[in-house]
Amino acid sequence: MTKKEKAAFIVDKLEQLYPETPVPLDHKDPYTLLIAVLLSAQCTDERVNQVTPYLWELADNPFDMAKQTQEDIKAIIRPCGLSPRKSAAILELSKILVKKYNGEVPQSFDALEELPGVGHKTASVVMAQAFNVPAFPVDTHIHRLLYRWTISTGKSVEKTEADAKKIFPKELWNKLHLQIIFYGREYCKARGHNPNDCPICSAIGRKNMK
Repeated sequence: MTKKEKAAFIVDKLEQLYPETPVPLDHKDPYTLLIAVLLSAQCTDERVNQVTPYLWELADNPFDMAKQTQEDIKAIIRPCGLSPRKSAAILELSKILVKKYNGEVPQSFDALEELPGVGHKTASVVMAQAFNVPAFPVDTHIHRLLYRWTISTGKSVEKTEADAKKIFPKELWNKLHLQIIFYGREYCKARGHNPNDCPICSAIGRKNMK
């Protein structure tokens, strides 16, 4: 099977399993999505969704968040881990949004990546899920699966993103990256993974793979 045929197989299988792709992080607008994605670094979506309601009670927009203290933010988001760094980023990026963008989240990869605590993956998620701009955010899970499925070499997340964008149709990127995340959680976990029990790995996965 060629790489293009494998990509088509993956798309068809994921569409069968996950025709609907709700955004895993609870949010109500681009700003709350941005903050939720920032919090999700090295933290589960489930934990973030447990924490953010309390954060939104404190402030759910950049104008109100910019008026808070870092200590108050940190106390709420501590369960998400890395709270000193994340709270500093949330406070500072909120001030920048107020001062530079009139409280709006910029609809640009470059502008987003200039914000404190916002890397390329976070910017990609916001562009895809908040603004419907084609992007292919690659986290460690997508990185793992596309290596297992021989779509990418697995040398880096940057290489995996480039490989994914090259092989999958652009109009599918935003939905497909969520479908891969959902699939990884259900069938293709990092630990205890049996390729023979995995619908995709059993068909096109790397040989002698765990």
